[in-house]
Amino acid sequence: MVVVFGSINLDLVARVPRIPAPGETLSGSVFFTAPGGKGANQALAARRAGADVALYGAVGRDHFASAALANLAAEGVRLEGVTPVEMATGVALIHVDDHGENAITVVPGANAVARADCVPDQRLAPGNSLLLQLEVPVAEVAALAMRAHRAGARVVLNAAPAAHLPASLLRSLDVLVVNEHEASSYAAAWSGPADPLAFVAWATEQFGIAVVLTLGSRGALTVLEGQVVRAEPPRVDVIDTTGAGDALAGALAAALDRGDSLPAALAEGVAAGARACTHPGAQSPLPN
Repeated sequence: MVVVFGSINLDLVARVPRIPAPGETLSGSVFFTAPGGKGANQALAARRAGADVALYGAVGRDHFASAALANLAAEGVRLEGVTPVEMATGVALIHVDDHGENAITVVPGANAVARADCVPDQRLAPGNSLLLQLEVPVAEVAALAMRAHRAGARVVLNAAPAAHLPASLLRSLDVLVVNEHEASSYAAAWSGPADPLAFVAWATEQFGIAVVLTLGSRGALTVLEGQVVRAEPPRVDVIDTTGAGDALAGALAAALDRGDSLPAALAEGVAAGARACTHPGAQSPLPN
């Protein structure tokens, strides 16, 4: 089973010719709402990749909550761990330009009070995989990762958006997933020059974990036994890159959970991420 602790949002998406500059107003061509949040996206991606998935997090007692959970409920993600709280459901305000690039503002809402203790010990048993991100409080993520590590579950962290990571959290991981921007930020904080590939090698050696570096249209890579292993994406017509990283992380976690090797899981994750770029929104294009 893949256990996901993370954010649950409703995305408010506007198509624009280009990303607005500070102080600039642009006319958009399309607006729509769609379920999102890194936790929810990755849970659905793992489910569509074949895993049994349980999601833990928080939503408000508002009309956004049911819309944010609709896809997950329809596809059999276990939602008994999603807690209603007296705060608004989280939202993401997303601009997507004509080249498929995006700029996102996240308002956490209920995600800010998601708590690690909502995940029961039996979900962290050996043979299960815990998938984490950083749109819920980092202290809660760290506490849950350490519990899962002690219990024998596999722990996968997509360290996005970039935030301060305690060493105790990194030592609790089996797999760390970062993009180039995040890796540069962590490299500057931890290992010196802001070199993403150097950070991958450093973190692999320093913490004894597998580090996956996602490279957008160039796929992803990891370092195994001192050798760089790359996964190349298929060619696709890019419509919207929103959720591509979540598709990769969810499919990667599902593949590892079923026992695939890291290179095989990396290839599956990259293919899922590419497929997610072919339609608008974060969840509708996630591949089965």
